[in-house]
Amino acid sequence: MESDTIECVSSIDEIVEDHEIPHHNLLHHPHPRHAPHHQFSSSKPHHNGTNNVNSISNIVGPTAIAPAASVHELLECPVCTNSMYPPIHQCHNGHTLCSTCKIRVHNRCPTCRQELGDIRCLALEKVAESLELPCKYYKLGCPEIFPYYSKLKHEGICIYRPYNCPYAGSECSVVGDIPFLVAHLRDDHKVDMHTGCTFNHRYVKSNPREVENATWMLTVFHCFGQYFCLHFEAFQLGMAPVYMAFIRFMGDETEARNYSYSLEVGANGRKLIWESAPRSIRDSHRKVRDSHDGLIIQRNMALFFSGGDRKELKLRVTGRIRNEQQNPDANMCIPN
Repeated sequence: MESDTIECVSSIDEIVEDHEIPHHNLLHHPHPRHAPHHQFSSSKPHHNGTNNVNSISNIVGPTAIAPAASVHELLECPVCTNSMYPPIHQCHNGHTLCSTCKIRVHNRCPTCRQELGDIRCLALEKVAESLELPCKYYKLGCPEIFPYYSKLKHEGICIYRPYNCPYAGSECSVVGDIPFLVAHLRDDHKVDMHTGCTFNHRYVKSNPREVENATWMLTVFHCFGQYFCLHFEAFQLGMAPVYMAFIRFMGDETEARNYSYSLEVGANGRKLIWESAPRSIRDSHRKVRDSHDGLIIQRNMALFFSGGDRKELKLRVTGRIRNEQQNPDANMCIPN
């Protein structure tokens, strides 16, 4: 079988690195054999005891103030262990659970097996209104405290929430902070790592017609103290095969706007240029690709740039990452 190669050429030193390009299927590529488990998986135990609403009187009374942690445990669904929000349901014996799990357990109390009916636990819902709790990502650095019913909305957009793995060659389920994901990409996905903000890649493929759902390459660049993912791939756009290159920022959307990048491909006196701010890895690879937010090269144009008999793909893509917060004289980076 003919192997496809990438040559990564430094724009300063003209050093050539050859790589073999494996074919990846976006839907069927296996996970890395030794990929770590969810770094921030829940460690909360499932409670076997009862969440009896009558026990609230033992915690909240005229002569006692309930510890927030104890009340928070009462608001934990015994089935999914997530925090419960109205409507909170209970059975005739006072055992509570969330509305989502009420459907999952087929209207049977998971604790006493009695029929649930449509009884609301209004007392527990009232108790929840009085709570103020830290964001669940406080261990990752979030300092915010919210009323109970506002907390969930914040956690969905919290800038400290973990990131999904940006690798596009498989449906990788690993999540974590940026240093963890960089090590995961390097050690488990064997992604090429480069230091510097400029790059000069040559993509070579012997059979350019084999493009359907083929993810070709992910390279991680470290510059300006940040990490960036360079994607280059081939896929079907409608009936036409295309090649696409784009960069994602390994950080939050707000930080991503502090940077910009340019990509250029060309030959024979012609060239295409793409300039943009990088998308955050909060946006999935598929979302960025399907929004066409990158340098798109039609196959006929790609073969024209390749020269020769137009039967082999030889594309040279150059690019630069810029820090928009620095003045032009200070906007320097280390070459690859």
